[in-house]
Amino acid sequence: GELAELSAETIEALDQLLSPHWSHANPVDTIGDADATRYVKAVETVGKDPNCDAVLAILAPQGMAEPGETAEKLKSSATAWSKPLLASWMGGTSATLGESILSRANIPSFPYPETAIRMFNYMWRYSYNLRGLYETPVLSAGAEGAPGRAAAEKIIQDARRRRRTLLTEAESKQLLAAYGIATIETQIASSEDAAVELAERIGYPVVLKLHSATITHKTDVGGVQLNLNHEGEVRRAWHAIRTSVSEKAGPEHFQGVTVQPMVKLEGYELILGSSIDPQFGPVLLFGAGGQLVEVFEDRALALPPLNTTLARRMMEQTRIFKALTGVRGRKAVNLAALEELLVRFSQLVVEQHWIKEIDVNPLLASPERLLALDARVVVHGPEMSEDLLPHSAVRPYPAQYVADWTLKSGERVTIRPIRPEDEPLMVQFHQTLSERSVYLRYFNALKLSQRIAHYRLMRICFIDYDREMALVAVRTDPATGAQELLAVGRLSRLHGINEAEFAVLVSDQWQRQGLGTELLRRMLEIARQEKIARVLGSFLEENYEMQGISKKLGMKLARALDEPLVRAFIDL
Repeated sequence: GELAELSAETIEALDQLLSPHWSHANPVDTIGDADATRYVKAVETVGKDPNCDAVLAILAPQGMAEPGETAEKLKSSATAWSKPLLASWMGGTSATLGESILSRANIPSFPYPETAIRMFNYMWRYSYNLRGLYETPVLSAGAEGAPGRAAAEKIIQDARRRRRTLLTEAESKQLLAAYGIATIETQIASSEDAAVELAERIGYPVVLKLHSATITHKTDVGGVQLNLNHEGEVRRAWHAIRTSVSEKAGPEHFQGVTVQPMVKLEGYELILGSSIDPQFGPVLLFGAGGQLVEVFEDRALALPPLNTTLARRMMEQTRIFKALTGVRGRKAVNLAALEELLVRFSQLVVEQHWIKEIDVNPLLASPERLLALDARVVVHGPEMSEDLLPHSAVRPYPAQYVADWTLKSGERVTIRPIRPEDEPLMVQFHQTLSERSVYLRYFNALKLSQRIAHYRLMRICFIDYDREMALVAVRTDPATGAQELLAVGRLSRLHGINEAEFAVLVSDQWQRQGLGTELLRRMLEIARQEKIARVLGSFLEENYEMQGISKKLGMKLARALDEPLVRAFIDL
């Protein structure tokens, strides 16, 4: 929270209203000769300033401003306000009457301005977080699953079969590469001559690092040698690493070295990581990286999975973010690409359940590229069984429910769970609906402006997959590649009982293609997999289409006694 900078128009208006001796800046001191009327007009004036997000009205019993009378006038004025209005009526018992008047008018009053400011900051943080949650994100590449997921699982399971809990640096980088995170070329040399041969093939200068299946932090044991420019330096570096590791940890921990090209650190060193919290499961970390990561402690935490908006919010919470946007003539880092990288990393964390800890440090970020220079991965040991693995606090996108299907016309569509990024498609979908379709679905004639309002669609598209499942049928135009949403089916758990309610809506031009039946069939199958005991739905008596679909799928129908509704249900 910062003090607003008053506009020239606001200062001019206050000049005409207040004594010539007023403060002429924010905070606005109305001077002791301002009576209740003038004080409240001053509050209204600053409240209209476009630079101002909220107003804190502070009053101490002095001069002309009587606390009770001022509160009464402020109460009348506040009914037309659209911005938060907070008050601090100071003065102990002399301010009691004014405080009670403000409280009855739902204007929060605090005994000290500092408390009011702290409350405003809490309000701002809350609204900021909500906007981050419900802002329509950009669709991330590979949102429905990484193409290298199987390869990543194989790397982890191969290590576990050998009863290892620490992946080597080379394995860790292969894991990142499987999720599209760029890494530096890393070759393993088990002998001094092999290190020289690899260095000459890669090209000087190179870096030699300890290759070990047991040591986590290589720099702690002298396991890193940088900027090696010829064969002699590579040979000396090999011996230096082997000697240092043998002395500090033991010769059995030295299994060779990795050879990598020397990368100039032109950019910013970041850290990206995840570890297990006993309550929340995997927790992500992002911040300033490098060897002094523990010293600077510039980091932000978040729960996976991320989308591009949540990734940006996470980045914004760090001090290094300002540098990433470009400072002192330096170009900005590609923030969109960094968002995408964070999304991919969070995807890795939620899909690879056997990972206990993972750190990418440093992640080199420059305007030209994002490159993982080093990585460390710890997996759960043999004592951990699959049923005890920690799960994410936020359920990830249920990619297992994505499948293609063919309409009666022969056209292929994809039926998949809804995503927050589908909001623009949902707007277009509602524009295709007839008045009859809207009435049968919502039981009244909802206006288009109501149906496509962002505050409504954000709740429809951004769902908790544990509480509800919404399936959409999507067609891709073969000529343009543009996507079109054809139908929506929703399955919502009922609170307190193991039952769920369904609803289906198909765009008019795509009705009678079997979509409604297929959506409901899939929702019943999902309900079985989610171990829901009963699925039910309600629709108007004239909705013969839904009655027919429900009966076709084995549901029982019953007419409501007190409403013109038909209820369908099936026990699973």
